[in-house]
Amino acid sequence: MANVDVSMKELMTAVEGALGVAVVDYTSGMALGTMGGGKELDLTMAAAGNTDVIRAKVRTMQHLGLTSGIEDIVITLDSQYHLIRLVTGRDGNGLFLYLVVDKARSNLAMARHQLRRVETELEI
Repeated sequence: MANVDVSMKELMTAVEGALGVAVVDYTSGMALGTMGGGKELDLTMAAAGNTDVIRAKVRTMQHLGLTSGIEDIVITLDSQYHLIRLVTGRDGNGLFLYLVVDKARSNLAMARHQLRRVETELEI
């Protein structure tokens, strides 16, 4: 079991090309913790914006009558991947992990694998 800080450090070191990570409460849009980022990657702003992405997807799924849960959402930009993974266990309901990686230096499949692994070990 790992806390928020340990989980974020693990993602930043385990995922090649990691640029930033956040643990976010999507009921409020507030980041519980951030690591990395910078002037060109405001993780607090991104946390709030990606909260809207999750809410929109959940609403759409409800309108379509889909009962499956969201595992992750991947947004592909010219030079980055933005990965959003909902936390499903250990009182993590309402939280998501947000990871930004450099597209040229990272492997998307491995980044998703590490994100899934860290999510299962995260304890809030």
